[in-house]
Amino acid sequence: MKEIKFSLVYRDMWQSSGKYVPRKDQLAKIAPVIIDMGCFARVETNGGASEQVNLLYGENPNESVRAFTKPFNDVGIQTHMLDRGLNGLRMNPVPADVRELMYKVKRAQGVDVTRIFCGLNDVQNIIPSIRWAKAAGMIAQGTLCITYSDIHTVEYYVNMAMQLIAAGADEISLKDMAGIGRPVMLGNIVREIKAVHPDVVIQYHGHSGPGFSVASMLEVAKAGVDYIDVAMEPLSWGMVHPDVITVQAMLKDAGFKVPEINMNAYMEARRLTQSFIDDFLGYFIDDRNKFITSLLIGCGLPGGMMGSLMADLKGMHTAINSYLKGVNKNELSEDELLVMLFDEVKYIWSKLGSPPLVTPFSQYVKNIALMNVMFLVKDQPRWSMIDKNSWDMILGKAGRLPGELDPEIIALAEKNKFEFFDGNPQDNYPDELPRFIAEMKELGWDRGQDDEELFEFAMHEKQYRDFKSGEAKKRFDQELENAIKEKFKKNNIPVPTDMKAFLYPNAEPIVSNFTGRVIWELDFNDRSIEPVHGKRLNENDIVCTIQTKYGLEHIHCFCDGRIIRVEKKQGQLVTKGETVCFVEGIRMMGNS
Repeated sequence: MKEIKFSLVYRDMWQSSGKYVPRKDQLAKIAPVIIDMGCFARVETNGGASEQVNLLYGENPNESVRAFTKPFNDVGIQTHMLDRGLNGLRMNPVPADVRELMYKVKRAQGVDVTRIFCGLNDVQNIIPSIRWAKAAGMIAQGTLCITYSDIHTVEYYVNMAMQLIAAGADEISLKDMAGIGRPVMLGNIVREIKAVHPDVVIQYHGHSGPGFSVASMLEVAKAGVDYIDVAMEPLSWGMVHPDVITVQAMLKDAGFKVPEINMNAYMEARRLTQSFIDDFLGYFIDDRNKFITSLLIGCGLPGGMMGSLMADLKGMHTAINSYLKGVNKNELSEDELLVMLFDEVKYIWSKLGSPPLVTPFSQYVKNIALMNVMFLVKDQPRWSMIDKNSWDMILGKAGRLPGELDPEIIALAEKNKFEFFDGNPQDNYPDELPRFIAEMKELGWDRGQDDEELFEFAMHEKQYRDFKSGEAKKRFDQELENAIKEKFKKNNIPVPTDMKAFLYPNAEPIVSNFTGRVIWELDFNDRSIEPVHGKRLNENDIVCTIQTKYGLEHIHCFCDGRIIRVEKKQGQLVTKGETVCFVEGIRMMGNS
């Protein structure tokens, strides 16, 4: 009786649904419940864009990764991450020294397995990462990005797997990011790899979007797969993954050995996840992401990018309808525009060399398609605007395209005097760590435990600067407020008059016991530091120092929590009894 193990893709559940992921405190809260479910051998904890979006809403991603991985590490459940090979954890290529540091940092933070993929399936972008991951003590999982075309055959994928295994990959992953891999095809890929390498672990990851995923899971199980990625309510199905309950029941009936599910723990994890949605994440989840649609079969776009796609589409929808209205033409509904976009992606995909539609290349193809639709609506030619990143893909700077470029695209490149590149893409991106090390020293920034802050700065430079300055948190607060207002208006619900009170109903005021001038002292070594939204405080930490006529007096925090609103800033006068700041704390919220 073949044993099938389950991996919970908790990170991908969120990113396939919306724009953001849970906060550190929320991840730490749900981890023990996931463990209690007793059915998961692995949990996807981080990677992809999850750490970047931590920075975007003002939270340190390194703290989030450590908080989420530790409970699983303690009980022997493996943790895994998603990495984009040449692109590391971002959308554009990363220097080799930063890529190598990533594996050292992530292993130190408690991540066991790294799923290494190249969005073009170019093995030269994956093989260096296999070497670096293994040197850091991680399990290196070489990844096949699954799509469906005359080029992407069983033979194509088996050949790729053999190259990755020969280069040292410990495991192989079938990353069916759009869920458009046909079940029998996927089973044949697994079967042929296992025939040559029966001891190599194979993991299947398939999104639900077009509806093939459950059948695909049964086929790969019959072919000898070892792990299957699953989701759980309230973020299963739709653009995400099948639910573990369904997959377990199906495989059990088919005669496979599968783990039992502690349903009490499942329901608690379900409740907690819903509470995270209600907190703020739900405001960034498009309602249509809950549904399966066969429209995805034709265009092949992945469920993992549907959240960002719908956000882009809304902006484009407004712009197109504004133009149509101005020229007295009928406006388009969002559904009409969506079908136009899907049709355009299907039309241009092979012309662009048939790149697997996975991050970042799914975004590039989608961006070109969106611009084409915009110009076509205006009776202007296709290809009128192609962004630099998309050109880099076309020109080979990100790796070898699987298919041939259409002569129309080649002619356009030549017209623009662009040069094609057929070497190793990594050669285009020289090492950068010395620059970041020097700047951190100059700014007095700590490189962090195991150089994790250095890594974050080098991987996500702009977002890290905004995080450190507090700009990211301010921008996110405004974005959240706008999203809430939009959702309230859409549902004909009155918008709250006091938005801050609505956003943080459990925030408690920290009140001054003295009258005087505020001197912030969140950092004991720097009395001039400004208060930071999102700054974590523990009970009895000094919130700030007040310069009174009697000397300096300290204001202490009375609960563990995060500063979510500052009332009095450095240099301002405060009178006894006035609120200095608000802290969202554990008194009313549990672990904040």
